[in-house]
Amino acid sequence: MVLRIGLTGGIGSGKTTACEIFTELGVPVIDADIIAHELVKPGMPALEEIIRIFGEEVISNDGTLDRKIIRDKVFANNLDRKKLENILHPVVYKEISAQVENINSRYCIISIPLLLETGASKTVDRILVIDVPREQQLERASNRDKTDKNDINAIIDSQISRKDRLSAADDIVDNNGDINDLRKKIYELHEFYSNI
Repeated sequence: MVLRIGLTGGIGSGKTTACEIFTELGVPVIDADIIAHELVKPGMPALEEIIRIFGEEVISNDGTLDRKIIRDKVFANNLDRKKLENILHPVVYKEISAQVENINSRYCIISIPLLLETGASKTVDRILVIDVPREQQLERASNRDKTDKNDINAIIDSQISRKDRLSAADDIVDNNGDINDLRKKIYELHEFYSNI
């Protein structure tokens, strides 16, 4: 049985970069965000259900899901967020399980931004948190997404608190250094996970 490492962290913490380093090391990485993107492509049942619940206004001119509109909608309204989660989470987690079944490796990384918020932590063997202070989250996320800091603050506030995230972690990577520092920490974890 493959060791399942659930990787999580707040917005702008460096989860994607950490996953890229694990991939460079030959570790299978399953990314819930990538799966969710695939499952809401035009013609997919999940997108049809989103249109049914939220209306045509969440669709761009090219027929794809308008991520900004849906994000604004769900962060402004908890009930809408729950509705979207009820559509996406079951199909995303089903696909993650299917992918894990096909892995032939000592361990794999399952990147789930809302691992702790959604109760998905029960589906992994260890929790790895990529952590940075809030100020750094704001800086990185606003630079990356060209998003207003107030919007990013709202996203941070909608996620589990940093304190609770850290207390749930089996392993923590402090990512307030540069890419080389992060790479060194991931290499050490790789050694550790490979020998569990």
